[in-house]
Amino acid sequence: MSDTALQIIEDTLKESELEYAFHVGVDGAPSGVVVEVPGERRLITNTILTVGDHSVRIEAFICRKPDEDFEKVYRYLLRRNRRLFGVAYTLDNLGDIYLVGRIALESVSPQVIDGILGQVLQAVESDFNMLLELGFHSSIQKEWEWRVKRGESLKNLKAFEHLIDDQDDDQAG
Repeated sequence: MSDTALQIIEDTLKESELEYAFHVGVDGAPSGVVVEVPGERRLITNTILTVGDHSVRIEAFICRKPDEDFEKVYRYLLRRNRRLFGVAYTLDNLGDIYLVGRIALESVSPQVIDGILGQVLQAVESDFNMLLELGFHSSIQKEWEWRVKRGESLKNLKAFEHLIDDQDDDQAG
C-alpha cells in the first residue's frame, strides 16, 4: 500500500506541476517526497510527505525560533490551530515552527494530497508575515534601518513598513 500511496503522491504532484524530489528511507528506497509549495509571502515552503507503514506524515518548516515575544507567537499559533484542517503548528526541540499532520495510508488520494498541500499554502500565506511581525519585529526594524542607510532596496520589507512607522511614532513621543 505504501508504494501505491507514493505513486498517487507523485502523480498528483506531476498533475499540479509542482517541483519535487524523492527522499530515501533507511533501507535506501524512496520513502517520501519533498515538495516545493510556491507562495507569495513566502516564496517556497518545502513540505515533506513521508510514507510510512500506516500513514503519510506531512511536515513543513515555517520559520526559525522567534527572537522575541514568544508568548504572543505561541498564543497566535495555538489559536490558529483551531482553524486548520489536516495540519497543525508545532515546535521542534530548538523552538523552530513547523506545520505537521498525518493522513491514513488508505485515505491517500489526489484530492486529499491536493487539499493538504492547499492547507499548507493557505496557512503560510495567512500566517507567515504575522509570525515574523510578532517574533522578529526588532530584527525587521534593524534591517530596515540598515537598508535605508546603505540605500538598499526595501521591496521585500514593504509588508512591515507599519512597524517602522510605529517605531518612529514611539521615538517622536
